[in-house]
Amino acid sequence: MSEFDQMLDESIKTIKNGEVVKGTVLAVRDNEVVVNIGYKHDALLAKSELTNDPNADINDLVKVGDEIEAKVSKVNDGESNVILTKKRMAFDRVSQVLQDAFDNHTVVTAPVEKVVEKGLSVLVDGVRVFIPASLVAEPFEKDLTKYEGQELSFYITDYQPSKRRVIGDRKSLLVEEREEALKNILENLHEGDIVEGTVKNVTDFGAFIDLGGVDGLLHISEMSWSRIGNPKKYFKQGDTVRAFVKSIDGKKIGLSRKFPDENPWANAEEKFAVGTIVTGKVARLTDFGAFVNLAEGVDGLLHVSQITQERIEKPSDVLELGQEITAKITLLDVDAKKISLSVKALLPKPERPDRRPRHDRGPREEENLENADGTVNIDKYIAKLDREEARQEAAEKAKAEKEAAEEKAEEIKEAVAEKVEDVKEAVAEKVEDVKEKAEEIKEAVAEKVEDVKEAVAEKVEDVKEAVAEKVEEIKDAVAEKVADVKEAVAEKVEEIKEKID
Repeated sequence: MSEFDQMLDESIKTIKNGEVVKGTVLAVRDNEVVVNIGYKHDALLAKSELTNDPNADINDLVKVGDEIEAKVSKVNDGESNVILTKKRMAFDRVSQVLQDAFDNHTVVTAPVEKVVEKGLSVLVDGVRVFIPASLVAEPFEKDLTKYEGQELSFYITDYQPSKRRVIGDRKSLLVEEREEALKNILENLHEGDIVEGTVKNVTDFGAFIDLGGVDGLLHISEMSWSRIGNPKKYFKQGDTVRAFVKSIDGKKIGLSRKFPDENPWANAEEKFAVGTIVTGKVARLTDFGAFVNLAEGVDGLLHVSQITQERIEKPSDVLELGQEITAKITLLDVDAKKISLSVKALLPKPERPDRRPRHDRGPREEENLENADGTVNIDKYIAKLDREEARQEAAEKAKAEKEAAEEKAEEIKEAVAEKVEDVKEAVAEKVEDVKEKAEEIKEAVAEKVEDVKEAVAEKVEDVKEAVAEKVEEIKDAVAEKVADVKEAVAEKVEEIKEKID
């Protein structure tokens, strides 16, 4: 084709906004590329249309002679230049993918470009998707910096290509995944299963353990065979915990670390048989006795009457916490998990004072057991022995009843304490529920505020775009009119020149 024919083709070739064209790079400038697209005017492609990296060297991206495909953004920028865009073309190419994801509620995965003021900017094949802060995580996270550079999966919940508006929602996907994980876990979880999880939160009544999508409660009473004081002294957030499933009630999972094979009472009849001498440390002191720790999870009661030969008011008069003592087991009740101890039983019996001679005892106060002839009345003597035995039995019974009453009082006290713990636990759970509800309301309000802000911002953008489009139309029309006038003037000048010649 001759140069004249090429010029003729270019003079009659027409292009329009939105048309995809191919061309050859004529020149590479600092911030733009000049492209010959076979039109009467050259086209310009800005550096920002080639890359999102402001520090990139444009000479590394494109060279003179390279073939380029782009979309016409403006036919005339007012200076007879055609403006090209590659990003708009990329948007159009990926638009079908985004449209399908929006229509079919399918998952899109893409890297986070940057953290913006109200959420995350994610790039899907060069097209920006905005994920509002309220839809990034569940629960709501204020600081989103950790997501920068990460690859996230999400749904497309709003897609308006004409307005270049693409909104992503990661929160809904996370909620669905969590529900699915919970369903799968519950389907495969059974009472007695041994599980391993991570401590998520520690309270006064227990610890919540993350089992991989579902939480289990390890109550304070199930943390150990030994007595546990404050759970926060034994567990902290992030700890790995091994336990077994004790109960499943709907979505509530109860855990326990009191493994049956570690039950210290399993062989108690051998280790703590009556008559066995044991050594332990004082674990608790009460008014009626001391609880002595004999092994992990096993305490014995040393009653105040069995501590020493002398009478004492309270155990703390002669004992202190942590003190090591040796005692004899006098009672074992495995079913009730009770052991009675006695230090007194190991002490030598005190010597009784010598009986005074009969003539030094004063007048005889005992009943007369003799008959008239001076012989012993057998019936009276047996009756006396029966009375003395009955008194002794009554005294021992009263003593046993007293000890039993004191133990019962301690049991009642512990039962009341457990009930208080249960009430505290229920209240704490209720408080947690209220907190969660308050957080949900807070998030809902925050989301609503964000929605309103986005709606307002969208309306402002729509108005700005409409105004900008109108301005561009006017500028294009004026530019074309000026170009036509210039061409008409040039033709008129040529005609005048020909006539002069």
